[in-house]
Amino acid sequence: MRVLLTVAAEKPHFLGMVPLAWALRAAGHEVRVASQPALGPTVAATGLPFVPVGRDHGFWRTMKVFDLHDTLNDAPLFGRVTAPDDEVSWEYLLEGYRTVVPWWWRMVNDPMEQDLVALCREWRPDLVVWGSVSFAGAIAAQACGAAHVRYLWGADIFARTRRRFLARMAEQPPAEREDPLAAWLGARAARHGVEYSETLVHGQATIEQIPASLRVPTPHDLTYLPMRYVPYNGRAVIPHWLRTPPERPRIALTLGTTLMGQDSGGRALFRALLEGLADLDAEVVATLPAREQDALGPVPANTRLTEYVPLHALAPTCDAMVDHGGWGTVLTGLAHGVPQVIVPSWFDDPMLADMLADGGAAITVPHRAMTAETISRSASRLLDDPSFARGAAGVREAMAALPSPAELADALVGLARG
Repeated sequence: MRVLLTVAAEKPHFLGMVPLAWALRAAGHEVRVASQPALGPTVAATGLPFVPVGRDHGFWRTMKVFDLHDTLNDAPLFGRVTAPDDEVSWEYLLEGYRTVVPWWWRMVNDPMEQDLVALCREWRPDLVVWGSVSFAGAIAAQACGAAHVRYLWGADIFARTRRRFLARMAEQPPAEREDPLAAWLGARAARHGVEYSETLVHGQATIEQIPASLRVPTPHDLTYLPMRYVPYNGRAVIPHWLRTPPERPRIALTLGTTLMGQDSGGRALFRALLEGLADLDAEVVATLPAREQDALGPVPANTRLTEYVPLHALAPTCDAMVDHGGWGTVLTGLAHGVPQVIVPSWFDDPMLADMLADGGAAITVPHRAMTAETISRSASRLLDDPSFARGAAGVREAMAALPSPAELADALVGLARG
């Protein structure tokens, strides 16, 4: 069977797909990865074949130039995903789609859509696995007659929000109905002889790699394929110090690659977190790109500042983590039962942080409440109160009970062969 994995050029989103890609290859299937050229080195480093399509998107550059980060920081369209239905209005949902479709989804999909369709028609995959908002993958799959599934990086806020939107739109007078997503996606699909349907939005099925405690309510008519989260953070060389058990409690501090690479406030947040952990009787392993380390200046005496440590190797040695709440970072820690202090950055990070705090696996510290004292107090609670470790261990056990990527690979074969 031929399988094409496609995702917009966002490194964290692709890395989450690698275990499944290798499970498919190990089962004897032919696998390729297609994305914009910028992702090429990352894909090549995994040993998977890479096909560049289209041109690189300008999402992050546009965010900086037009100062859109504060606009999108409130997560338009998705900021109320956990609110009751009667608190989510038609006006809120419509304005959210008006913002998200042109300023995010169109921006990352349009540059690769035409080339991706051409690739699928040439190579003829049996199955296309596309990242959460990489709708060009759904169009390309249907244009060549392939089965296709959506690959989530976290909870399915997209399907929950979409179903709410469609219900609210049906309540409006016909002349006042507007669907920015269907208008854009339908026009792009029509260029390739593909008729619009909601399958282009949700896929024929959805791969979801989180336990029940981290899910949001989703439509019952959608098909979900659960898969165990297997941490993969890129090529790894384990340093000698990481093979030696720490003499004191160890805390990992990371803000991920996206926040530090794209957000001008990342450095200030990192410094503030270090200051909050400075007085703890613990070893703080802080991961920071080399280009940021010089600008950071001196660090506290209990800090080991390192350019790159694979989190899947660091987490098992830690008693706690302090992070920004990105799904990849959080799930890697939880896969090893590590409780966390989360300072959520944007989009759905606050939702995830609150879910884990409610389950006793984390403490969430909103930006507006963050001080050196609140970080110090929160990290101390994680180290001193064993209930947080028990809460994280419970999530780890639920994650481990999900089907492995190898088991899911077998299920995907059945779906593709219909």
